[in-house]
Amino acid sequence: MGKRKRLSAEKLKEQKGNSTYAVLRNSPVSPRKMRLVVDLVRGKAVEDALNILAFSPKDAAGRLRKLLLSAISNWEQKNQGSEYSVSDLYIKTVNVDQAKTLKRIQPRAQGRAFRVRKRSNHVTIYLDTIQKEENN
Repeated sequence: MGKRKRLSAEKLKEQKGNSTYAVLRNSPVSPRKMRLVVDLVRGKAVEDALNILAFSPKDAAGRLRKLLLSAISNWEQKNQGSEYSVSDLYIKTVNVDQAKTLKRIQPRAQGRAFRVRKRSNHVTIYLDTIQKEENN
């Protein structure tokens, strides 16, 4: 590995080490439906986001709530003895990407067959702390 490549890899590793995230892979909800729920909580404080997801009637909200709880747990593991608390957390970014699509056949009239696409997605959620302002 060349020097430039190694330095950029170390820089990315350091950036990733500072951030807290959780990943949900192969969720059996279409990405379009998941993005509707994600848009409700993007940029919100963690406590507000948990309340929104708890009372949302959509199926994707339950999956996203569980992922957010996992991200909070990851943050607690990484920041033991920190001056920040869970109330200082907010959702920095959320990415919803398309995963594998299962292709199925639906029988139709006169011997035809229509294709049914069962879509799934990957969700990545990043948390960050709200910086406390110091008054001097």
